[in-house]
Amino acid sequence: MSVRNAILSFLAQRPRHGYELRNAFEALVGGEDTWGVKPAQIYTTLTRLEEAGLICQESVEQDGGPEKRIYALTESGLLELQAWFGSGVESEHQRDEFFVKLMLSLSTEGVSPYRVIHTQRGLLYQELHDLTTRRSRSNPKTELAQILLFDKTIMHLEADLRWLDMVEARLDEIQRQPLPEPESKPRGRPKKS
Repeated sequence: MSVRNAILSFLAQRPRHGYELRNAFEALVGGEDTWGVKPAQIYTTLTRLEEAGLICQESVEQDGGPEKRIYALTESGLLELQAWFGSGVESEHQRDEFFVKLMLSLSTEGVSPYRVIHTQRGLLYQELHDLTTRRSRSNPKTELAQILLFDKTIMHLEADLRWLDMVEARLDEIQRQPLPEPESKPRGRPKKS
């Protein structure tokens, strides 16, 4: 979920100011530890949304403190939000930093791919332990949405652990294969016909 679309959705509920939007986002995702968002990101996104005509400044509040610009969703913003709700969300599974690290460990002298896998497995088990602890402390009568997010994350961690087992079992076979190399292209200017 992009912060941009979350802001549009929060503004569809009611007009809000930037600080309120940041708090609403972090409450939704389970806190800053789960998915922290900086105030600067919220305000930069608000500026871009306003420039795109998706939101407008409805009013300015000043209750003894600094000015608070209150933003509201425009008709174009509502259409954009509806389009987002009507589309799927692509996963980021193909862009995996650990996969790149593991593949490079196969060809980097002095690095053991088995050790890289062992280290990653330890990290995943620690994350799994932390999440299951947090999940077990959650109240299903008041925090069901957060529990569902914990369940999804736990299932992904369990899948990653199974994948590590599979990779480790086939590591010798992988090591015998060459790493992919880029296609060789001639350098310089093309020859004139």
